[in-house]
Amino acid sequence: MSNQASLLPVTGYAYARDCLAAGRPACVVRVQAVQGSVPRETDAVLIVDDQSFGGTIGGGHLEHEAIAVARGWLVNEAHKAEVLSRRFPLGPSLGQCCGGAVELRFSRLLSADLPSLQALDAKPDEVWLYGAGHVAKALVYALLPLPFRIHWVDTRDDLFPPDLPDQVVLHPSDAPADEVALAAPGAFHLVMTHSHALDFDVVQAVLDRRDAAYCGLIGSQTKRVTFERRLLARGLPAARLEELICPVGIAGVEGKLPAVIAVAVAAQLLSWSKPGADAARVIPTHPGITRAADQLAGG
Repeated sequence: MSNQASLLPVTGYAYARDCLAAGRPACVVRVQAVQGSVPRETDAVLIVDDQSFGGTIGGGHLEHEAIAVARGWLVNEAHKAEVLSRRFPLGPSLGQCCGGAVELRFSRLLSADLPSLQALDAKPDEVWLYGAGHVAKALVYALLPLPFRIHWVDTRDDLFPPDLPDQVVLHPSDAPADEVALAAPGAFHLVMTHSHALDFDVVQAVLDRRDAAYCGLIGSQTKRVTFERRLLARGLPAARLEELICPVGIAGVEGKLPAVIAVAVAAQLLSWSKPGADAARVIPTHPGITRAADQLAGG
């Protein structure tokens, strides 16, 4: 997991917290004002110390220059000035063609900065993932860089990878359907256990709550029809069958590899999680539509 974790982006807040805990001097680089076309919005932050950095103000040569300025300022100017402001035109001099301009504010990192930095982090949506097989593992890695907090449920404790980040909460359970009650209202639920019987129990528990933002079941159209019949037999109104998303994943991404399915599903969750995403929640069910998970017989 260590190699995987090293590839994950670190937010400005997380890096600032680590710098303060370790007693390392650091600089807060904040986008103070923008003009025209720019890579990031105002208040985007980058935390820089002499070892590395966290957060981003848009990457590219602008960020490269900002890191150099921050480190030089920490070494030579921190004792002279509380704040430094610099304007960067995003043109040929920076090797960028955005055409706008960015004003950056450089200041020393203080403990008092933490609340405002934390407020800039996107509030994560809650994803409940039932199953820890190949697709589920690929999906966890696909979701880690995104604004999701993952609750991972399975009956087989030994399948959970070690050293997962705090973003992932493990729920080893002999009864995965019972874990549904722990989810917050508006959570996303993805069902892909090793057992169709477990899948059905979890799906029914999610739909019984009536407050899920998403109830996804990995499988084929045939699996969907089978589950629909059983749900109707258990008393679910026919009008609510559309709440079950099966197959899962955005249309047009084809393939059976776990990583391919994970990308298709992560993209769908991301499109559903953004404000005003109702249009993205129309799931086509025409048999000609192929999704990445459509060719899987089961979880």
